[in-house]
Amino acid sequence: MSPLIIVVLLGLLLGIQPVTTDVYLPALPALQADLGAPMPQVQLTLAALLLAFGVSQLVWGPLSDRFGRKPILLWGMAAYVLAALACVVAPTMELLIVARIAQGAAMGAAVMCARAIVRDLYAPLEGARMMSKGLSGLGVIAICCAPLGGLLTQTVHWRAAMAVQVLFGLGTLALLVLRFDETIPARNPDALRPAALLRAWGTIARHPTFITYSLLSTGSYVALFTFLATSSFLLIEALGLSRLAYGAVMAANSVLYIAGTVACRRLLVRWGIVRTVRWAGCITFSAGVLMAVLAWGGWGQPWHGLWAIVLPQALFIVAHGVHQPVGQSGTVSPFPQMAGAASALNGFIMMAVAFPMGLWLGSAMDGSARPLGLGFLLWCSVIALTAWFLVPRYGDPTH
Repeated sequence: MSPLIIVVLLGLLLGIQPVTTDVYLPALPALQADLGAPMPQVQLTLAALLLAFGVSQLVWGPLSDRFGRKPILLWGMAAYVLAALACVVAPTMELLIVARIAQGAAMGAAVMCARAIVRDLYAPLEGARMMSKGLSGLGVIAICCAPLGGLLTQTVHWRAAMAVQVLFGLGTLALLVLRFDETIPARNPDALRPAALLRAWGTIARHPTFITYSLLSTGSYVALFTFLATSSFLLIEALGLSRLAYGAVMAANSVLYIAGTVACRRLLVRWGIVRTVRWAGCITFSAGVLMAVLAWGGWGQPWHGLWAIVLPQALFIVAHGVHQPVGQSGTVSPFPQMAGAASALNGFIMMAVAFPMGLWLGSAMDGSARPLGLGFLLWCSVIALTAWFLVPRYGDPTH
């Protein structure tokens, strides 16, 4: 495959996450009203999807090490399309939650394989740069997601926004069939044997480089998830933004995220991993403190409340463009023969932490920005401490 095809495929496989979450975020208030569901159930459509997404990777990863990336991607994307179609036609909140769980499980194949493909093809530093290119593609996709979801919800119906996921899945599946070539260097015949699998996971989970980059990628993802899970209700319901205006805010975040991934590629060449991550950690911690302070002291009039959320998130999302490519590529870098298993375990950890965070947000949201501020500060602190103290010590997989 040409480098361009690889980057496009990485962008689509990683971009399935914002398509699955961001498109329907502007639809959440309308979905809640239409199906007559309480707030905890609404939050469960996101939290349960992410838990299924994480758990499924523990299955997809060893399967891809045993049979290759391509068959897992094809089966996973076909299942994603069917689950997304079920979401469109779900008549009740309970059935929608079940369909979202299936959708999350299928989505795990795409994202897990994307991380494994990077390790199949590239050494650690170049892998971080290629991952940042793929995540730039994710950012381009994300720019369109929330505005499109808001437009379709406002002009058609929230089910029309969900239908976008069906179309995206079909297009990605077609490209995989036509242009994707197998990347795994050698299939592992022992990958599915229980004893071998447990030994592999134990080896991976104890590796200090894996622990370090899992903390970095998990903290960065859960901080973003905290914002995503609360933002539509705070900005649309509490502050009165239209769904189109909310989509514009999310699109601006995606532009900043792309800028962060571009800066990541350039800084990795100039500074290396340790200094780049330290710099991003300072920005992340500043964003967390600012969000907490403004959430408690700057919440009030609509425009004050808007800036109390948007300004810290803007700072965070630039640094997120550094932490995610470095973190996700770093977790698999020590394991060229077990890239699928390492990618799967990292994905599981990220979602296993996001799930209880989503449950807490569902019970803690009270119409103010305080739950967002507290959760955001917590995870920004985890990111900064990891960037400052663990990455310099354990970030090199050869040590």
